[in-house]
Amino acid sequence: MSSAISAKMNRLRIVSMVEGTTLVVLLFIAVPLKHMMDLPAAVSIMGPIHGVAFLLYLWMVFKTVSTETWHKGEIARMVIVAFIPFGAFLNAPFMRRKEKELKTLAPASSAK
Repeated sequence: MSSAISAKMNRLRIVSMVEGTTLVVLLFIAVPLKHMMDLPAAVSIMGPIHGVAFLLYLWMVFKTVSTETWHKGEIARMVIVAFIPFGAFLNAPFMRRKEKELKTLAPASSAK
């Protein structure tokens, strides 16, 4: 059971980092290129890439929280950080702590 939890949380962390990276690239590289250097193609390319990464992240969050014990505040945190530049990177330690917590609870929940 704990290896399944580790696998889910690892996938969630990876998708979170991809989503966070695409947001940072979009906001701090593509948008300035569009407005300062008149290169709208940067946003035209990065916008959809980030959009897909964002939707994948939300899907992974809801898929992960639906199968384990998460508090409403933790779920809200996972969604809110997707809107904050560098939020994914600041949220990584929380996800590691949550993984440890879920692993500790796993034997108790499988004993039912």
